[in-house]
Amino acid sequence: MQWPITSINIVYILMLTTEEKTRAVVAALEDVKANNINVIDTSKLSTMFERMVIASAQSTRQTKALADNVVVKLKERGEKIYGREGEDSGEWILVDLGEVLVHIMQPAVRDYYNLEELWSRAQSARPKLAKSPK
Repeated sequence: MQWPITSINIVYILMLTTEEKTRAVVAALEDVKANNINVIDTSKLSTMFERMVIASAQSTRQTKALADNVVVKLKERGEKIYGREGEDSGEWILVDLGEVLVHIMQPAVRDYYNLEELWSRAQSARPKLAKSPK
């Protein structure tokens, strides 16, 4: 027996580009007064993600509020949240948005791990690693 088809609704979900997603993350962080927002292009360094957004918060409450706002704003735009880590302590929260990773850190933790320097070193070492041996 065949079921009659009276109407078909097709919904197209438009995913944000990496740039649009990055801008949406930065806007969500700015809404809750994040400090020292830095965006790192990792597209040539990692196949796992293309951008890393790092921001500072002054307290565990603000760290959690920033992460919550990023999640809410990106979900409103139809984006999937792949994971959240670090909410128990609130010193460093990671929000995984696929091609964009968001690190929200308290200043002491950010200074200690210094992700900006770590990834800039990787960027400067990349051409050296790509050279062919003579």
